[in-house]
Amino acid sequence: MENTHEDSPVEDWYAIDNAAEIPSPALLIYPERIRENLTRLIELVGDVKKLRPHVKTHKLPQVIAMKGEAGISKFKVSTIAEAEMTAAAGGDDILLAYQPVGPNVARLIQLIKAFPESRFSAIVDNSESLKNIVSAAKQADVTVALFLDLNIGMNRTGIMVGQDAIDLYRQMECSSNIVTAGLHAYDGHIYDSDFDQLQHRAERNFASVLEMRATLRNLGSKVPTIVASGTPTSRFMVRYPDVEVSAGTPVLWDFGQAEVSPDLSFLNAIVVLARVISRPTANRICLDVGHKSVASEMAHPRIRFFGLENATAISHSEEHLVLETPRAGDFPVGTVLYGIPRHVCPTVALHNFAWCVEKRIATEKWPIVARTRCISI
Repeated sequence: MENTHEDSPVEDWYAIDNAAEIPSPALLIYPERIRENLTRLIELVGDVKKLRPHVKTHKLPQVIAMKGEAGISKFKVSTIAEAEMTAAAGGDDILLAYQPVGPNVARLIQLIKAFPESRFSAIVDNSESLKNIVSAAKQADVTVALFLDLNIGMNRTGIMVGQDAIDLYRQMECSSNIVTAGLHAYDGHIYDSDFDQLQHRAERNFASVLEMRATLRNLGSKVPTIVASGTPTSRFMVRYPDVEVSAGTPVLWDFGQAEVSPDLSFLNAIVVLARVISRPTANRICLDVGHKSVASEMAHPRIRFFGLENATAISHSEEHLVLETPRAGDFPVGTVLYGIPRHVCPTVALHNFAWCVEKRIATEKWPIVARTRCISI
């Protein structure tokens, strides 16, 4: 479940001594493990200045502060709320990697005005959106930094690499109230447990981005930065000059990322605490971990419990998870269990707060500030 260095943690690192005081289901978060993961992430990329980790994984100002203590000053976010939380927590350079449309254009302008000590940027992939942002920026008398969002195979957002993309970048450069910040190229569709195959796919895929940058520079354009990659490909992309990587999952880690990136060594730093609430049959137990407390978009197992790694998920609904195991008799009603989610990012977003664990005690509640769609802006 957990990738470890040779300094393997104790077997029950996740257990807390005051579990009887914690209502379930609950999130438990372990700051010392987060700090260790940040150290390992910086070691992985080799230069903290090339890191722009994604905030969507944790959505917590306390983690932004820990990143700042580690020397990380640049951040990537998906929502206005995540951007506001990051700025309020002291983030210096914040990329909204989600093209603002409709009222979110005005909200981005409000952010820029509300937090003048932070540098905000966003992405754009079409001329109409660019015109709308330019118009709003002019009206508000502010400057907006924009990255051109490229579609490099994920087919979710972005403009395809080619002449249209070059023309749009040149249009950005000629637009008033706009600073052209560079290129954004997310390769979330690339993951492979085979290291060599992953590297081959990542570098082949990224070649078109490098070619476009070279073409733009030959035309006299400036391309200050490329923001690229998720967690799996970050160790390859960081080797290129003027490229920042936005690996977000390593800060908390989960077993889904560990399966697709078995060579990466990060610690699980967040756990779901659950309880057995029923034993409906001799070989089944029901837990209080439904769709509303652990991400359910992935295939089972959506959560893997310590001591029940071989249990089979039978059903999963809003508030219930039924597991089948020949050891059901070992888990009477009320038993506390600890599990690692397959996908940590949306799991965190399901909870109002996480319990901070220090020296095996859940000490205080950390509100998941940026799980909301709107904080104040």
